[in-house]
This record gives sequence, structure tokens and C-alpha cells, in this order.
Amino acid sequence: MHGTECCWLAMPARGDSWGHKHCASPGQPRRGPAPAARGGKGGRGDGRGGRRRPGLSSTLRLLLSNRRRGWRGPIGSRHQGRASEKRNAESTSRVPQSGSPLPRTSSGSPHPGSPQPPPPLGSLWDRPGSSSAAVASGACTWAPRPSGERGSRAATCTQCPGRTAARPCPPPRPSLWRPNRPAPPSVPAMKPNFTLRLRVFNLNCWGIPYLSKHRADRVKRLGDFLNMESFDLALLEEVWSEQDFQYLRQKLLPTYPAAHYFRSGIIGSGLCVFSKHPIQEFTQHVFTLNGYPYMIHHCDWFCGKAVGLLVLHLSGLVLNAYVTHLHAEYNRQKDTYLAHRVAQAWELAQFIHHTSKKADVVLLCGDLNLHPKDLGCRLLKEWTGLHDAYLETRDFKGSEEGCTMVPKNCYVKHQELGPFPLGIRIDYVLYKAVSGLYIFCKTFKTTTGHDPYSGPPFSDHEALMATLCVRHSPPQHNPSPTHGPAESSPLTSVLREAWAEVDQGMAQAHWWATMAGYAVGLGLLLLALLCALAAGGWIREAALLLWTPSVGLVLGAGAFYLFHVQEAKGLCRTRAELQHVLGRAREAQDLGPESQPALLLGQQERERAEEQ
Repeated sequence: MHGTECCWLAMPARGDSWGHKHCASPGQPRRGPAPAARGGKGGRGDGRGGRRRPGLSSTLRLLLSNRRRGWRGPIGSRHQGRASEKRNAESTSRVPQSGSPLPRTSSGSPHPGSPQPPPPLGSLWDRPGSSSAAVASGACTWAPRPSGERGSRAATCTQCPGRTAARPCPPPRPSLWRPNRPAPPSVPAMKPNFTLRLRVFNLNCWGIPYLSKHRADRVKRLGDFLNMESFDLALLEEVWSEQDFQYLRQKLLPTYPAAHYFRSGIIGSGLCVFSKHPIQEFTQHVFTLNGYPYMIHHCDWFCGKAVGLLVLHLSGLVLNAYVTHLHAEYNRQKDTYLAHRVAQAWELAQFIHHTSKKADVVLLCGDLNLHPKDLGCRLLKEWTGLHDAYLETRDFKGSEEGCTMVPKNCYVKHQELGPFPLGIRIDYVLYKAVSGLYIFCKTFKTTTGHDPYSGPPFSDHEALMATLCVRHSPPQHNPSPTHGPAESSPLTSVLREAWAEVDQGMAQAHWWATMAGYAVGLGLLLLALLCALAAGGWIREAALLLWTPSVGLVLGAGAFYLFHVQEAKGLCRTRAELQHVLGRAREAQDLGPESQPALLLGQQERERAEEQ
């Protein structure tokens, strides 16, 4: 569209010069008579160029439409319209027309007194080449409206929906990008022939305030040992007192400048870490299921067991270090917490699986409270692909079979070991690397009932010390496992066992919730009976005496009911995740569709019958 005629052809219904100046080209003055109307209601259509007089309804409709669009031009006053056109003409005459050069000095720069054209709005905020900069700098593409569409706008912008020449595009919003802002620091790549050596220390400190023996002395000697050995990473569990953590932090500050304490639960998670290298990021995840609150003597529910994550950048590699402490096993023959510990192991595996996708090396240390062949330990290893440092090491020194609770330790009670006279191995150092990197455990050591310098032990658990080496390797020599169809049978088997165990725990939780609901109903019925007896004057004293126990029964049973309902929902979520993964594993093995819940439930009932 060029000149002033385009606006009049696109607006046959307006009939006056109010919209004439809004679509005039830069080279045309913003005044002049309107072209002849093409005819229509309320005007003259003889083509002689006269101005047609709009009717009352057309004028009101025009006023309302202009007000809704926010146009503040002349609205009915001829003198006001002429004054506005005069001001526009003066402003147009001051700005050089399109194609006319600006006056310049002898050096070629614009003359100081000459009017300067406004800069494109997009150059103030947007990056060159962006869409908003193109629109603001005059690159909008205008297209006339269809002839049959109602409205007073002459043309629409194809790049800015809802904008027209009568209502120009707004300036773009400032973006967050700045040309002078430095790019985020990237991790430099690891050299091809370089080998990363990582020394790791892990210990369950047994630091229960007022209950653990010689706690202050053991914490002091532990700090001296860590300063002397200067590990790259020291991960500790059961540091229940935050004062002990602050003491260790001050003591280890020259050697380990980075430290973090993970807080959760009522007592605390007891997890903390000391690093020689800067910590880039950290977070934690509290397990959904963590024992029972009415088991006060076990205290696991009040601790808030969790898993902590640290992200470190070492020699061009991204290291995800995890530290955790799972629910304890108090009775192996009758383990009432087995479903909770299996759910925690699966939750831990899922957390590692979803947070380690950008990591080059994954490291997990902690007290899992699981034997190497337990269901939770096998589930964790199979799903995450982590390697056991004790099984993969080339040089081992320490207790027999790598046990981390041995009878030689003066803080270990022999009845805690049960049928394991040599001890049990429940503390682990697990690791893996991505494809293209080769990681192996060069040395692995444990204490043997006393500290490495023949003093009293640091804790009732034995300390673990591992030296890991990471280097580049060709893809064919990468030892990381790949879950193929031939290797999915162990994963499928352990997923099936975990599904059955979680399903059994969920059924038990539903049973306890049902019993608690019956108790709540019985308590309410008893309260109603006591109120009736007290109102009738019969055995008033006895009714008052029984009132307090009845209220206590209702409140206690209600809390019991709510907790077990929450437990059942947590186990149901874990079961649904296991069922989904198990179905995907079956598809990978091309076993075909099968009703796995009924199959697993039938197999579980057959196994119970055989055991009975």
C-alpha cells in the first residue's frame, strides 16, 4: 500500500479523514480530503469525492470502537481534528522525508543541530537477529484486511497477531540476555592421557547424644585422622549432634574447606560431608517411608532418613557424590521394616537414576543396613549399574570378607550380629562411570575393630577408605553394564521380588488402617454412650471417669489410622513404579503381554504355602 489512497480503500465504512493519517506513508503529508465513498448507508456514493455524512448509529458505533481500542484521536470536532492534523503536519515537516539524506559535517558524521531519527526499539534490549528486534526495527509485514471483515483498522501485521497500522506494535520487552554478560563457566574437558585419582572416606560415626559411649573423644580423634590422611572426600553418617559437625568443620577447615550438613526430620538425618574441592551444588531427598512413629525405642521415624547429593567438578569431570543412611534392621528373622527398606532402596535408586544423567562419575557411600545379597541391595545395584568397591578392588586390606561390623569392636554387641560370627557388611562404597570413561578401585581398606593407628575404634562401624582411578578408555573396553535382552533377566527377577514384597507390605498397612478405623468407631460409640449415661444421671461418676480414656482411644486410633493410610499410599506408589519398570523389562525381553499382578500374587501365595 502506498500513498494515502490505501487507507481509504481499506476503510470504506468510516467516511471521514480521522483514520487517514494513521496509515499515511512517510513520504506523504498527513492531510487532504477523503476519496469518494463507494456508497453505503448514511453517505453519498456518486463518486464525486464529496464527504458523506455518517448517521447517528454509525457515529456511536465508531466512537465506541475507537474508545475500546484506546485511540485518542479527534472524535467528532472538526476544529479539534484540524488542529491535530496541523500538529502532525508540523512534526512531519521537521523529520526528513524517506530517502532524503541528513545534513552531515565535513567528517561525514551527522550535523549536531540536525534532527536525529529515533533508533530501533529492538536494539535497546534484544539480540541482533531476534524476532522482536526485527519487528521493532520496521520489519513488520502489513497485509490489508479482507473486504468483508468489519473493523476500522486499515491493515494487520502478519508477525504480530492482533496489531494493525492504526494500533502499532508495542516495543519489545527487555530480555535477560545482555551482550556484555559473560557466559556461564563450562567444565574443561579432561585430558586424554590423564588419570583422576580420588580418595574417599566413609564412616558411620555412631554419634547419638547422651547414648553413644565416648562420643566427644571419638569425634576428636576422627578429626585428627582426617586431617592427617587428607582425603578428597569424607562422607559421614549418624552425626546426630550439629555441635559435633560444627566442631569437625572448624577442625577440618584447613584441609577440607567445603562442608555441608544435611538437615531433616526432628532429630536430623545425621548426614554430612567434607570436601577438599569446592562444592558446586547440593540437595537432599527425604525418604517417604521411614518406620513407625509409635516405635519410639527405634527412633528411625524421628531421624528423617534421607540421601544427600553433592556435585563436584574435578579435572574436567562432573562427579555426583551421594551419601545416605537407610532404615536399620533390628530383627532379621522377623523383619517388620523389610517393606520400608525395600521401598527406600528403590527410592534411592530412582533418585540416583534421575539426578545423575549429566554426571561423568557417580559415587554412593553410606550405611545401607543391607547385606550384599539382600533384596534392597540387589535392587539398587541392578537398577543403577553401580559397582561394589570391595568386589572390584585390586588391593584389599582390612577385616575378613570386608565386614563393617565385627565382633572385635568393643562397641559392638554380639547379639546384634546374630548368626554371623565373623561380622556383617552393611556399609558400602559404590561407583560407576559413563561410557568412554574407565573407573576402577585401586585400593580398598577397612579398619579392624580399632583405628588405623591401633587406638580405640572410631565407632561401632568400621571405616571405609577407597582409592578410585578414572581415565579415558575406548568404548569397547568400557566395563559399564548395558541392559540388553540377555542381561535383563537378573533385573526382571529382582523387580519381581521387590514388587511382591512391597505388595505384601501394602496389604499389611491396609489391614492396620482398617483395624484403626474400627477402633475409632468403637471409641466414638463409647463416648456417645457415656454422654447418654451422664445426661440421664445414671452412674454419673463412672461416666466421667471413663470419659478421658475414651477420648484418648479416639485420638490415638485416629492418628494410627492416618499414619497407616499414608504408609499404604507410599507403598502403593512404589508398587506402581516397580510394576511399570517390570512391564518395560518384559517388553525388552519380548515375553509378550502377561497379567503380571495376578501372576506375582499367585506365585507369592504358593511360596507362602510351601514355607508353611
